[in-house]
Amino acid sequence: MSERLLDEEIRSQVREVFNDLNQDIAVLFFGKEQNCDTCADTYQLLEEVSELSEKIHLSKYDLELDAETARRYNVDKAPGIVIAAKEGDQIVDYGVRYAGIPAGHEFSSLIHDFLLVSGRDSGLSQQTRDLLKKVNQPVLLQVFVTPSCPYCPRAVVLAHQMAMEHPLIQSEMVEAIEFPELSDRFGVSGVPQTTINEGAGTIVGAVPEEHLLAEILRVVGKKAEA
Repeated sequence: MSERLLDEEIRSQVREVFNDLNQDIAVLFFGKEQNCDTCADTYQLLEEVSELSEKIHLSKYDLELDAETARRYNVDKAPGIVIAAKEGDQIVDYGVRYAGIPAGHEFSSLIHDFLLVSGRDSGLSQQTRDLLKKVNQPVLLQVFVTPSCPYCPRAVVLAHQMAMEHPLIQSEMVEAIEFPELSDRFGVSGVPQTTINEGAGTIVGAVPEEHLLAEILRVVGKKAEA
């Protein structure tokens, strides 16, 4: 392995946090050989983090060579990360995704999501849980971020909580600089920006859970009316 990305102080802090990991998790990495400047660093980062707990099980796939597996997990970008539950030999997908390297402030999102999935609970309020039951069609949340944005992790984790709570919701952190065409397509000019169902709804900024919930329900309701 090349020079470590995480110094000993960070490793020690993360190892201590991982004492609270409850159940096993599966981390699926999707990369590709060509045209992926951050794939190697992303996988190395996941390797270094996974070494810090026996409850984390990392596997590596090629987006093109393992196309069937990528399709199964709805991964179409590299580097792509899926954080799922591991129940014996079974992987239980909660819709928690990353597109791009979780570097800078987004490293905290990654660690938080490990705890979230390991706990098998979204942590959302009971009111939000009840209202989310109204969702009866697929919802895709894409949270555009940059590594230097201190407010972005809050938006990412909230979107991932929504995915944890409802099987029809999938949530993907998108590193805006790594995927400029996608950022341009959805008019990302400030981060965090949460795009719902490819532009059917948009929220800019890190908002309370009731705000994101309301926008999800608005998009779902509008589509049902149509």
